[in-house]
Formats: sequence, C-alpha cells, structure tokens
Amino acid sequence: MARHNDKRELTTTHPGFGLAVVMIGVLITAVDTTIVVLALPEIERGLHVALNSVIWVVIGYLLVITLLATQVGRLGDMFGRVRMYEAGFIVFIAGSALCALAWDQTSIVAFRVLQGVGGALMTANSGAIIADIFPPERRGQAYGYNAVGWSMGAVLGIVLGGAIVTYISWRWIFWINVPIGIFGVCLAVSVLKDTGRRVKHKLDFAGMTTLGLGLFGILWAMTRLATSSFDATTTGFLVGGLLMIAAFVLVEHRKDEPMLDLSLLQIPTVTPTLLAALFQGLANFAVLFFVIMYLQGTRGLSPIDASLLLVPGYVVGSAIGPTAGRLADRYGPVLPATVGLAIQVVALFVYSRLSPSTGLWVVVLASVLNGIGASAFFPANSAALMVAVKPQVFGVASGMLRTFANIGMVFSFSMAILVASRSISRDLAFAIFVGTAKLHGSLAVAFTSGLHSAFYASMVVMAIAAVCSATRSARRRQVPEPAGAT
Repeated sequence: MARHNDKRELTTTHPGFGLAVVMIGVLITAVDTTIVVLALPEIERGLHVALNSVIWVVIGYLLVITLLATQVGRLGDMFGRVRMYEAGFIVFIAGSALCALAWDQTSIVAFRVLQGVGGALMTANSGAIIADIFPPERRGQAYGYNAVGWSMGAVLGIVLGGAIVTYISWRWIFWINVPIGIFGVCLAVSVLKDTGRRVKHKLDFAGMTTLGLGLFGILWAMTRLATSSFDATTTGFLVGGLLMIAAFVLVEHRKDEPMLDLSLLQIPTVTPTLLAALFQGLANFAVLFFVIMYLQGTRGLSPIDASLLLVPGYVVGSAIGPTAGRLADRYGPVLPATVGLAIQVVALFVYSRLSPSTGLWVVVLASVLNGIGASAFFPANSAALMVAVKPQVFGVASGMLRTFANIGMVFSFSMAILVASRSISRDLAFAIFVGTAKLHGSLAVAFTSGLHSAFYASMVVMAIAAVCSATRSARRRQVPEPAGAT
C-alpha cells in the first residue's frame, strides 16, 4: 500500500510514449557502439590513425561515460532528469556531427569524448526516468522494453554500419545519429516533463579527477603492454594509475557527497546488485571483440559478415527482455537475473569450444544463448536497484549502476586486446581486431587456443557475478519497503 504514496519527480499522461523516448536514447547509443567497431578499419585508414591508438576511439567514449555517470545523475536529481536527458541528446548530436567532420587522430578521439558526455547524460538519467514514470511493480517490464531498445540499436549498428562503411563512407555512421537525435529531442520535449522538487547535491570533482587519472593510467599501461614490452614508461603509468585509485578511495571517505555514494552500499541489496553489474560487464563486453577477432582472423570473414552472425543473438534477446522484466515484477529480480547470468556462463563455454574448423552455426548458437542471458539479467538487475533506493536518489543510483557496469566494460575491452596479444604478435593482434589481417595455419591454431583461455577466465568472472546476484534472495521480499516509505 505504501508504494502508491510514492510521489514521482516526473509525470506524463503517456507512460508508453515516455518509455519510447528513453528507448530512442538507448537505441542511438547502442547503434554507436556496434557501428563504430565495424568502421574502425576505415577510420584508421581515412584519418591515418596509428594502429595501436585506434582502440581509443572506443575506450575514450566508454571511459568518459564511466567517469561522468554518477555526476550527471546528480545533475538530474538537482535540475531535472528530463532536462539533463534532453541535454544529453543535444550534446550527443553535436559530438556525432563533429566526429563526422574529424580530420585526424586527435580530433576523432576528442569528439568521441564529447559524444561520451552526451551518452553519459542519457544513460545515467534514463534508468531514473523509467523509475519515475512506472511504479515498482511495473519497472521490471519497463526495463525489459528498454533492453529491446539496446538490442535493436545493436542490430541496426551492425546492418547499417556494414552497408554504410562498404558503400558510402565511414563519416556517415556519425551523420546518421543527427536526424535520430533531433527526433528524440522533439519527442522528449513534447512527452516528458519534470514537475517534482529538486534535491540539492554537490559535485565531486576531486573524486572524478582522481578516478579518471587512475583508470586512464591503468588502461594506458594495459594497452601499451599489448603493443610493446614492459618498460619504465609502462611501469610509470601502471604505478601512477594505482596510486590515483588509492587517492580516490581516500578522497571519497572525506567527502560529504562522494562520487560513489558509499551510504547506498549499506542497503542490503545494493552492493550485490552493483557488483553483479561490474563482473557481468567485465566478463561479457570483451566477448563481442573476441568473437569478431576469431571470425575475421581465424575464419577470414569480412567485418560485416562476421558481425551478421551475431545478429540472431540480439534479435532473440530483444524478444526475451520484456518477458524477463515481467518475471522480475512478479517473482522478484533475483531469479531472472541469476538465471540470465548462468545462461551466459553456458554461452561462454560454447564459445570456448571454437576451433579453426568449427561450424559457424556454433557461433550463432552461442550468440543466441548470450543474448537470452543478457536480456534476462539487465532489466531485473536495474529493477532491483531502483526498488531498493529512495526516489530522491534515483539519479545517483542509476549513475552508480552505469559506473560499475562501465568500469567492468572498459577493463574487459583492454583485457581482450592484452589476452589476444599473448598468443600472437602484438601488431598482428591489433590488425586482426580492426579487420585488416587474417590468420592461417599454426598462427590460427595458436590464436584460437589463446581465446580459449580468455573465455575460461570470463566464465569464472561471470560465475562470480551470478553468485553476487543470488545473494539477494534472502532479502527479496524486504526490498520494496524503502522506496515506498518515502
């Protein structure tokens, strides 16, 4: 009964339209994730980007979203989540247009960072907007439909990316975001409206700076290790990054409102929910790149043909998302989230069976299993967090969830390159990743063997995520009360 007294900060007479606006934002960011991967070879050639620097076109984008997620979530709590969400659309559109106009390596990375700012504003506030629109008993299904937006965007990125890069120009992978973004902004302005009182927050610039420098130092060292031997420069970046992470921990303990609100971790279900997101991202995000490298390097497929084999996983996953969300609403988030992670462990095991002569249908099967597992996990995990916290901190909580997930994704990406470079030459690993080289004979066998070790490691990490998710079961029935009590 208490939950019906939950006063939301956002009202709309059309919840379905409101969800559609959020789905458009998720879709456009998902398109940009997969479409850029396909365009990396052309970007490298067109802008004369160094081979070992081209991955920063991807990492830079993810790193900015990681650092800004909690801060722009606070901005949503302070100035209105819809307002910040709409601002995210505008910044993302501007960043996309500038990426299309980029003229060298520095400009494309810098404009991708600007895109990341817009992506952070959208992703950090989208979960909070859904929590504002829908009551606790319907949020799981809403997050399920949100997952459909991600899957649709990933598929569109693969299909459109292949066609655009092959027949037009890589610059149009960014131009295409402009009309979609403008339509999303117009729809958001007409459908969504902030009406509730604002919550005053302080931004944690010191925490954001120390964490950013720490993650950058470690990522730079990992990327350098994939292209050169361990030397004094690599050691300096690695040690400096670790020291900055230590400084970040000290800074956070002294802040009234830290970047990562540690007080939320005292809520029983929050800590395992955030850790599940982190370990899932760490285990799963690299899978896309491992598989594409296998298909392009070992099997000799083109980037578009390799990516099309992964489309069935996204399509099936988009169909599973709403059903998994309804199960989370009816039975609680623990079961669908944990089962989803378990299915992803099975998918990783199937991937670990790949060899230079394996039928390509095995890749399709594994991608479908992975899509089902991910689509069961994400809506349930998001719903678990939003039901556990108070409405006044929806933005902060949504930002923390995005931060934990992105930290896992950023390091997963770097680990993919690092692991691949252990079994073959470093330059060749990068060339395979961007689709400019193939493998034959003993090199193909060695590379595939190295991928097996990576998939086994990912299985262990994914199992840890499943354990974190399962530990919420004892408190499942107590979760809704904190949100309703406000």
